[in-house]
Amino acid sequence: MSRIDRASRTIAAAPATVYDALLRRDALEAWLPPDGMRGRIERWDPRPGGGFRMALTYLDPTGNPGKTSDATDVVDVGFADLVRSERVVQTAVFEADDPAYAGIMTLTWHLAAAGDATEVTVTATGVPPGIDQAVHEEGIASSLANLAAYVESAR
Repeated sequence: MSRIDRASRTIAAAPATVYDALLRRDALEAWLPPDGMRGRIERWDPRPGGGFRMALTYLDPTGNPGKTSDATDVVDVGFADLVRSERVVQTAVFEADDPAYAGIMTLTWHLAAAGDATEVTVTATGVPPGIDQAVHEEGIASSLANLAAYVESAR
């Protein structure tokens, strides 16, 4: 059976608001990096078939070696599918020499209205074997918490 990493969170914002935060460069730089990291988008093309390149830097790389260098992960992300207020499907490829991080990971962000809020579920498939599942799910949960804080503070 193939591995599926997953995390979800209810966010006190409308699906359209959450969707917009998934497709704005400044928003992604603010909330996508999990705790302990900061991110910088180097290329941006927010359309189906487009994507972005992000450099993620560990604030303290001790015990957290980067995939690209000692302190960084560089990832090329493509937008495979965009359905306003419902779904964002991304493909992610890490820049790494280690074959344990090779391959195309697919991240699907499902948005479902839940009253005045949005249930956001992130499902990752094709996760490179070098990425520990528990650590990855913790990172996704951290990004979701950041996303919630980002959109809820704008209300």
